[in-house]
Amino acid sequence: MAVVSVENAEHYIWGERCDGWHLVRTPTLSVIQERVPPGCGETRHRHLKAEQFFFVLSGVATLDVNGQVHNLQPGQGLHVPAGTAHQLTNNGQQDLVFTVTSTPPSHGDREELE
Repeated sequence: MAVVSVENAEHYIWGERCDGWHLVRTPTLSVIQERVPPGCGETRHRHLKAEQFFFVLSGVATLDVNGQVHNLQPGQGLHVPAGTAHQLTNNGQQDLVFTVTSTPPSHGDREELE
């Protein structure tokens, strides 16, 4: 075991300018910290097997889940069950920083939606 942070975690870039850090990456669990600049976000999608929990650390996350829009403030989170259409965006003026916990891991389990 080792202490993990964005300073030593595996980093990747998604979208045009978004960052992700794998804080936990096992065959059964994924915990990622992400940074989404203002005006950026992901496309509408769902995971067939993975359920996810989004938890906001700073900024405001706009999370559309099956057409219901949630504006998550720092210290707030939302569970997205497997098979549920969702889309996260940052409509605010500052970077959005959040964690997303997935079980099983969601990589390779993503279906793009219109």
